[in-house]
Amino acid sequence: MPKVIAGALLALEVLFITSRAVRIVQGNDDGWAELYTRSFNDALRSSGHDVVLSAPAENQSGTGATGRNSTRPDLNWVNSYPATAIKYGIEKFGPDLWGGKSPELAVSGPNVGPNLGSPVRQSGTVGAAVYAAHKAHIPALAFSAPDAPRAPWNTRPVPNRSVVYGDVAAAVTQEIIKSGKPYLPEDTFLNINLPKYGNGCNATSDFVFVLSRISKANSSREDVEWCKTKQLPWEKHVVHRSKCSVSISIGDASDKSPMNDVAKQKTVLDKLRKILTCFHEDGSYGTVTQHKSPDGQQHQLSNL
Repeated sequence: MPKVIAGALLALEVLFITSRAVRIVQGNDDGWAELYTRSFNDALRSSGHDVVLSAPAENQSGTGATGRNSTRPDLNWVNSYPATAIKYGIEKFGPDLWGGKSPELAVSGPNVGPNLGSPVRQSGTVGAAVYAAHKAHIPALAFSAPDAPRAPWNTRPVPNRSVVYGDVAAAVTQEIIKSGKPYLPEDTFLNINLPKYGNGCNATSDFVFVLSRISKANSSREDVEWCKTKQLPWEKHVVHRSKCSVSISIGDASDKSPMNDVAKQKTVLDKLRKILTCFHEDGSYGTVTQHKSPDGQQHQLSNL
């Protein structure tokens, strides 16, 4: 693995304990007791953040509209859809615990199953993030992982893939937080897909991050310039063709479509560029460093 990427990830882990804590509302599509969601929740809380989970109920039929863990009021369920569940977290559960204050950031997932390309429009995990970004005007990140057997929160021992996925999702979240407010442009969400665990992708430091698109690039439309091109790669190709690659796509929260606003793309790029790597359609990738020219301007160099 390129040393510069490993170093960037190590820096992220160190920043977990040095960046300021924020109020985060968390949702998902798989139920409040799903293990991936709880592992991500644990990673965020270990970073010092104040997280309130508000997700659909699982096996709670006949018990009422909402409920919570008896010993942890930050863990809540809602007998409804993912978007409705996160709405409760934004408007009620979070403010109840935060002295009337609203969430500063919303996260959803990681979903058990990928959300790549056209399935994004039907995704409940993405739907929760889009509700937060579009309706509540809260910057939002949606995370998804490959299909795997679902496991409840109290599975022991905890599968390492769940811990790693939680840590990788927390690393991306932390980088957004570290970039400062506003965390994302208005009406924008990030659709983030994690690659298959194992076979060399076994630890947080094994993963690389690629800025991508929800749909294939249109030759008549330019994206933000990055990695010597003005067309971002398709997220499906990033995850399936390149080992250990996490796709980070910029979405329009008004309709779950790809974000085609180049200015907003550049804002996200600038927030994440320290951890991003270049991707090529043959599945290869390389790191990107910044070179300051004599005129004082920074220019990207692709180390392929």
